[in-house]
Amino acid sequence: MTKVPLRSDNFFKKACYFEASLILVAMLLGWIAHLNPFANIHFTFGSLLYGGVGTLPLFMMFLAMEKVQGHSVAQIRQFLLRTLGPSLHRYDWVGLLVLAAVAGISEEILFRGVIQPWLEVSWGLTAGLLLSNVLFGLVHSVTPLYSVLAGLVGIYLGVMMDIQGDRNLLTPIIIHALYDFLAFLALMRAYRSGLATQA
Repeated sequence: MTKVPLRSDNFFKKACYFEASLILVAMLLGWIAHLNPFANIHFTFGSLLYGGVGTLPLFMMFLAMEKVQGHSVAQIRQFLLRTLGPSLHRYDWVGLLVLAAVAGISEEILFRGVIQPWLEVSWGLTAGLLLSNVLFGLVHSVTPLYSVLAGLVGIYLGVMMDIQGDRNLLTPIIIHALYDFLAFLALMRAYRSGLATQA
């Protein structure tokens, strides 16, 4: 039986709904752990500044990996182009920004807003940071290398949450969302370039 490809509008809506549902998961886990997932979101100039500047190292890493010719890196690149390209290339930057924002907000509220502090209570700050991001890497296990990279990115986001001394979840939310947005733009540019070459 031939597999019917997922329509781009269906993918976009399902991706947004799935990511948004993670907030409900965070609220449920927060209720179980007696933690408020939104308690550490503070709108400050510092969080905006660190969020914007803190995105640059991740995006530079993304651009550098586009130049790497290794099999494992090429495997990640091909997977992302194959799965995201056909579904998202029809969307303009506004649509990509919406998806990136929903993903950044929901994943950070779940992992850095609930799971990391929950583990910190039982295991301490360092173990909470590491264990929560082992889990973050596992749920992003597209390939073994991608899982490791996602875990390292998660550790970076967890550290950036405390970069100002006072914990502020808005900083990793901004970094995550802005990074995803820039990565989406770069992936869509590469995908559209490939389509133009084939035409």
